[in-house]
Amino acid sequence: MKATRVLPALALFALVTVEFGGWSLLGRLTQRDALTPFEEQFFRAGHGHAGALLILSLVFFILLGRTGFAESTQWLLGLGLLLGILLQSGGFFLHMLVGEEGASSAGTWVTRVGAVLLGAALVTLGVGLLRGGRVAAADQGSTTRATK
Repeated sequence: MKATRVLPALALFALVTVEFGGWSLLGRLTQRDALTPFEEQFFRAGHGHAGALLILSLVFFILLGRTGFAESTQWLLGLGLLLGILLQSGGFFLHMLVGEEGASSAGTWVTRVGAVLLGAALVTLGVGLLRGGRVAAADQGSTTRATK
């Protein structure tokens, strides 16, 4: 199966978990003393990043199909993007569980690794779009010449 078909479906399924997270957050916020301000801050950050970045991934996968990347490269980039989303948003939740206010934790490190993966995938996609556009224009020009 194609990366640009399977990976967006995974992102859509993952959005259901974000919906559950919102439901869970609402439940925790409406309980008396259920979350400390520190926990609430990082729960919201993890939840918000997960939702926004998964929506971004849907655009990413549409654009990924417009590059000249081989199928294996599309899989690598798509999985790297989804892993980056999981790590970046998951790092906030990890920090909520093991971190302390004003100090780094394993969650901080996980969030940063996720950000690097996301950045690498996005920059690579941008380069692929620029290079893919040139290849498509060159192919169109040769097709036009061949038909004349």
